Amino acid sequence: MTGTSDFVENAAASLTLVRQRRPRVHCLMNTVVQKFVADGLAALGAIPSMTSSPEEVEAFTRRADALVVNLGTLDDERRAAIRLATAVARDADKPWIIDPVHCDYSPSRLAFARELIASEPSVVRGNASEMDLFGEVNGALKIKTGAVDELTLDLHTIRVENGHPLMAQVTGTGCLSGALIAAFMAVEPDRLKAATGALLTSGIAAEIAAERSSGPGTFEAAFRDALAALRSQHIIANARISHAEG
Repeated sequence: MTGTSDFVENAAASLTLVRQRRPRVHCLMNTVVQKFVADGLAALGAIPSMTSSPEEVEAFTRRADALVVNLGTLDDERRAAIRLATAVARDADKPWIIDPVHCDYSPSRLAFARELIASEPSVVRGNASEMDLFGEVNGALKIKTGAVDELTLDLHTIRVENGHPLMAQVTGTGCLSGALIAAFMAVEPDRLKAATGALLTSGIAAEIAAERSSGPGTFEAAFRDALAALRSQHIIANARISHAEG
């Protein structure tokens, strides 16, 4: 496995590519956080689309460069839209992510998450209590989020230490990180490097925002500003990552 400096340099280069190429990310997202996620993607330079209408979702997914699926605020219509969108992404070989939000709360949600994971997403991303419910994930990159994010693909594990506690006080920062991973995967085919770059981007922007904030309310706006202002040199200077074989 290459050293961490290679991952940091790739993250910096991928951030530039996202801004140059402006990938379109289709988000089947928790309705509570749709605007926050759309604004965060736009601040980074990507193009968000958000429709979950079964009549439209296939067409929007075909136009997108990547897909992110979040199981928050799940209902029958959203389940139908998710199945349609993920089928399009698989058939077109587009990168797609599942975030099995609160699958540890609901047996039916857990069953649906397992159905989607069996469809071989590019990435499965969740917190420890969610991810501990899954074993192998069919070759997907597995991301366990927390104070330190752990990214595991095959026998390779990267730990991203950047971030700030205020992120936990603003609803949607985790959902946005999944969408940022999708944007990075649209420009970087190596999933582990792409996801590392996205999480470094989110974590470093959060640290910058926290320095300019007096609490979660000001942090939310400062975080979006920091994403928009972030440049490659900020990643090179501030990245904190490590790797382990396991």
